[in-house]
Order: sequence, then C-alpha cells, then structure tokens
Amino acid sequence: MLKRVFVAPDPGRLRLRFAARGVLGISLAVALCGLAGHSLVAAITGGLAALLALFTVTDATVRGQAVTTALLPAVGLPVLGLAAVLHDVPVARDLAFLAVVGAGVYARRWGPRGHSLGVFAFMTFFAAQFLHTVPDQLPELYAAVLLSLAAASVVRFGLWCYERRLPTPAAVAAPTGGSRLARITTRQAVQATVGAGFALAAGQVLSDQRWYWAVGATWWVFVNTTSRGETVVRGFRRFLGTVLGIVLGFAVAVPLHDEPVAAAVIVALSVFGIFYTAAVSYTWMMLAVTVMASMLYGLLGVLDPALLALRVGETAVGALGAVLAVLLVLPVTTHAVTDAWVERALRCVHACTAEAAARLAGSPTADPARRVAELETILGRVRLSLAPLVHPFSPMRARMGRARHVLALLDDCAREVRGLASVVADPEASHDARLAAACWRVETAVEALTDAPAGGHRSRTASAAVPQLVEGEPVLAHLHALEQALLELAVPLRGSDRVAVGA
Repeated sequence: MLKRVFVAPDPGRLRLRFAARGVLGISLAVALCGLAGHSLVAAITGGLAALLALFTVTDATVRGQAVTTALLPAVGLPVLGLAAVLHDVPVARDLAFLAVVGAGVYARRWGPRGHSLGVFAFMTFFAAQFLHTVPDQLPELYAAVLLSLAAASVVRFGLWCYERRLPTPAAVAAPTGGSRLARITTRQAVQATVGAGFALAAGQVLSDQRWYWAVGATWWVFVNTTSRGETVVRGFRRFLGTVLGIVLGFAVAVPLHDEPVAAAVIVALSVFGIFYTAAVSYTWMMLAVTVMASMLYGLLGVLDPALLALRVGETAVGALGAVLAVLLVLPVTTHAVTDAWVERALRCVHACTAEAAARLAGSPTADPARRVAELETILGRVRLSLAPLVHPFSPMRARMGRARHVLALLDDCAREVRGLASVVADPEASHDARLAAACWRVETAVEALTDAPAGGHRSRTASAAVPQLVEGEPVLAHLHALEQALLELAVPLRGSDRVAVGA
C-alpha cells in the first residue's frame, strides 16, 4: 500500500500538480470567506464546495470543465436549501436524502458532467447534516459557496490551467448497456438507494446525531464502481482507510485540534493527500479524508475520542449497506464488466496500431499518441474491475493467478504500443513493406480475442506464424512483441479457464 502511493509513476507530475492546485484553490476560497467576514461554518461549507469543484469535475476539455463548474450552484444551492428547511422534519429529511442519493447515482448515465453534479448534490445535503444547517444560515452559506466556487475557478482556469498544455484525453465512458433496469446506472441507483436506506436506519440506531456518516460511507463506496466485486473491495478499503485515519487522528487531531495554526496545516496536508493519492490508493485517500474530518470537528469544538470511535462504527455500517445492496439487489456481475473493459482495451490496441500504420504511410492526421492516452485510461478501469480477483484476501487463488496474467499481458501490450507510438513520431521513420503484414496480424489477433467464440482456436493456431523480433527494426519489433502478447492472451480470455469470476 505504501509502494502504491510513493513509488507509483506520475507522468508529467500530473498528480503532484493536481494536489498542489487543490490546496491552493481551497486555501484561497477559505481565505476569501474569512476576509468577507463569514463564520467558521460558512468557511467550511465554502471550502468543501471548492474541494468538490477542483476534485470531481473531470470533463475531457477545459471548456467542458468550466461549464460543469458553472452548473454546480444550480444543483447545490437548491439541495442545500432543501436540507436546511427539512432540518427539523426527520422523516421528510431522510426521504429527501435517499432521493438525492438515487438521483445522484442515476445522473452518471450522462457521463462526467452528470457524475460531478450528482456528487455535488449529495455532498451539499451531507454537509448540511454535518454542520446542522438551518434556514437562517442560508444567505451566508449561499454567499460562501458562490465565492468559493469563483475562487476555485480563478485558480483552475486562470492561474494554473495546466490542462491547456496537455493533449485532449479521449472520453472513455463506462459501459452502460440496455435500458431501464438492464442499464447499469439504473441498477446502481436502485442499489445505492437501498443501501443508503439500510445505512440510514442502522446509523440512527448507533447515533441520532452522526447517522449521516453511514449514508456517506455507502455513497462513496458506489462512486467509480460498477460490479459487485468492485463495490465489495471498495467497501473494505474505505473501512480500512477510516480505521487507519482514526488511529492517526488520535495521534494528531486530538492533541492539536485547539491550535488553529497547526490545525490549518494538518487540514492542508490532508487535502493534499486526498488529491495526490486518489488515483492510486482509495485506502490512503480515505485516511486523509478521515484526518481532515477529525481536524474540522476539532475546529468546531466537538472532537473527542468517542466521536472518532463512532465514525468507525458508522463507516462499517455504511460499507455493509453497500455490500448487501450490490449482492442482493439487481446485482451486476464482475465478469460481465471485466469482459467489457478488456474488450475495449483490446480494440484500443488495434486502433493504436492502425493509427501508427497510417502515420508511417504518410497520413498527416493519424495520431497514435491520443489512442495511447485512451488505452491508459481504459487499462485503469480494467485494473479496477479485476481488483476483486487480485486482492490479497481473494479466496479464488487460481482465478487470481489468471487475472494477474491478463493484467501483465495487457501491460505488455500497452508498453509496446507506447514504444510504437514514440517510434512513428520520428519524422525520419519510413514505411516498410513488412509493416502491413504485421499490422494485419495484430488486427487478426484482436478480432480473434473479441469476436471469436469462446474456446476458439484461431489465435492459438496463428501463433506459429509469429516471426521472431527483428533487431534494428523498432517498428516491427514493437508490432511483433505486441502480437505475441495478444496471442498469449487467448489462453486466459478465450480458453475454458477464462478469467471471468462469474460472480
């Protein structure tokens, strides 16, 4: 887990810039709230709005990110007002909260923008419970949210818009499929609502004041997951991260919460940790979130060891609610999702190869680099989908080995594709007659893996025709290595012992 965070590659130092910009934007938002004379509660609300704007808005283009950010108040302010009005009406408040959960998850069918708006709506309602918001506070909170979103936008789109210098990433939407209850986002919306209902009821048994922690745990377990295997693993990681964060909270937050300067530094470090670790370790991200929450409770004057222990119990209840929901309510099988992502990765490999061949043939519009970036994104989703199988606690040891084999071979494909793209980017690269034949074999291998019937022998019989790697011919070397990796993938993907878990 330590290696995943501190040794994980950070090409272009994007994670570092993402985290540093997050700290800068949120710090500016909170500072402006202070200068405007807002209360601590309003400053916290504004800081949370800035965090969500900088963290959850992930549209492919800068223009799209700006539009989504501008739409956040249209969703968040009415939800904040609803939560405040229903503060003293528990039944109506709870039903409204569950409706926000369901709508927020369902909104993911509209891609990154729907996801961002859904998260912002949920977290706005959650923050109202966290801060015990009442209608009299709304004008100040509205002003703090708008001011903070403006500050975050100035930092993201003005002072430090590093995305403008990066190639536009390809949009990679999660597989949805079907309609009505056959659509994955619809199923997840039902699952999340049922799981949140369980968490809400059980959380209120544990505490009639902090029950919303359980609902929050259920919600965040569902974020960026699709199958029940992914959700179970994420629930475990959330609980583990919370426990580790509580341990650190006892050591740091409890003794320092009444020191404003120290508390501000720890909150800033926690924010940095949230942004920096999110892409590589959900456990570490949750540790940072828990430490930050502990310090905020300290600043609000309600922190004590019993409160931190209660957070562990509420998180366990929320994770349990999510797990029960995905296991019992309209389950989405792990193997179906994994197959879809692996197939998309293979087709992207083929597209990368075709773009490289077109580039060598003289096409001025062919751009294999963009396809390489798309492949990296898809492989990230493949790893997430296969996480239940490769997790150290997985009881399915044989399938764990096959899943790791598939990941290793896909990584080999990605490495060769990256090398191929870098070679063809050289203006001195020239077309070779053998290139067409090698590209054709790659196409055949991909088609065999994605279209041939299960157990088909097309790829395995073709393996004998793979030539040896050609020294001094980098394009052909990458293509032949890529072809060999694709042919080896036929065994776990199309053989009788395929990787799918069937769960």
